[in-house]
Amino acid sequence: MNRRTFGLAFPLALLASAAPLSLKVRAAVKVDKNAEQLSNGEFNWFPERSPDGPILIIVSVPDQLVHVYRNGIRIAASTCSTGKPGHSTPTGVFKILQKDKHHRSSTYNNAPMPNMNRLTWSGVALHAGNLPGYPASHGCVRLPLAFSELLFGVTKVGMTVVIADEESQPSEVVHPGMVLGDYARREFAAVDGAVKAYQYSQGHTENPTSTSVVVSGKDRSMTIWENGEIVATGPVDVASPDRPLGDHVYTLTKVNGEDGELTWVATGFSARWEGDTDTQVIRRIKAAPQIKRELERRMHQGMTLVTTDDAAGTTTTAVDFTVMTGFF
Repeated sequence: MNRRTFGLAFPLALLASAAPLSLKVRAAVKVDKNAEQLSNGEFNWFPERSPDGPILIIVSVPDQLVHVYRNGIRIAASTCSTGKPGHSTPTGVFKILQKDKHHRSSTYNNAPMPNMNRLTWSGVALHAGNLPGYPASHGCVRLPLAFSELLFGVTKVGMTVVIADEESQPSEVVHPGMVLGDYARREFAAVDGAVKAYQYSQGHTENPTSTSVVVSGKDRSMTIWENGEIVATGPVDVASPDRPLGDHVYTLTKVNGEDGELTWVATGFSARWEGDTDTQVIRRIKAAPQIKRELERRMHQGMTLVTTDDAAGTTTTAVDFTVMTGFF
């Protein structure tokens, strides 16, 4: 079944493999190689290339590689092992729901899952595990132990993880309008204020807000999710409606108050896209005034905007936001 479904808490019944950590994992090697040159169990780590800013993780299932980007710059990459046949790792857009450094499986004989970053409550996660050199898990993304420790140190609950059926190279998109459409310059203060308020709150609260926005070309609608729940919906206009929007993921990385521009890091998560570019797609979307105001006051660096040509409706209420390409 290839219909994409927006929503939360799909009955995937996927959990990490019970295989114990192997010597390959414990002997994982940090190397000075490009991602494309990594051998099984190897990883690289160059945080100095982009010291701060929103992080985006992309898992390439065909390549069995994990890429870590900060502000659109790749700062790390690692080999991995995803789901084996019959237990495929679901592709799509996920939020980190929970972090547990010493997690153990509640399904597979209390098997250790060190440095666990949970992506769904039904069992999909990033964690250290056995890497045989091919897909072998029950749906999770296994990582070399040393890499998983470094990754655990930089991830945050609510950040975005894209699991893709190809390597999706992020690109930078600068949107000349404020938020999905034309605007008066005076309105930019609302966005700038929201971003600054969020940045302040990050240092004063244990529960950061996670915001995701879904734009459906089929429904001509925008849905805003906050901490896993729908907080606003409204109509959008799509220029050239006969052309598909495609599956795109945008992560807000910068707000330029001087120019009144937003900078996004964009990527895809499904089959190779040959339609409009990321920049062309976002410029085709114009939100109605009411929903645009709801979005303005929730803007923050690291928030995610997803476009799709499928319907965006859902009746589920759980808290693992995903954009799925199928059921497994």
